[in-house]
Amino acid sequence: MNDRILSLLGLCRRAGKLVVGADPTVDSVKKNKSKLVLITADFSRHSVKPVLEAAHRGNVPAITINRSKDELSFSLGKLCGVVSVEDKGFADKLKQLIIDEQGGEFYDKI
Repeated sequence: MNDRILSLLGLCRRAGKLVVGADPTVDSVKKNKSKLVLITADFSRHSVKPVLEAAHRGNVPAITINRSKDELSFSLGKLCGVVSVEDKGFADKLKQLIIDEQGGEFYDKI
């Protein structure tokens, strides 16, 4: 795998600092553990609304990444379209990689 974002997410998961799925992500945000929420480009807009609302209330950045659910699921070994990063170091590095790749910060709006 040559994708730096997906590779770093896999490392983050192995370190136990990644929460996978919409409901666990909302719980992570509510418990003030989440540092960053990442959403795949093809994740359902209906399903993402509670995640974005929780991130907005918890003041946690939510970024749409230019990856599909299939790509993210394959790299993490679990079907998912949204993840929560619970480590500041991983979150900062992921934000920088996304900004470098996408040419700027792309935060979702509710």
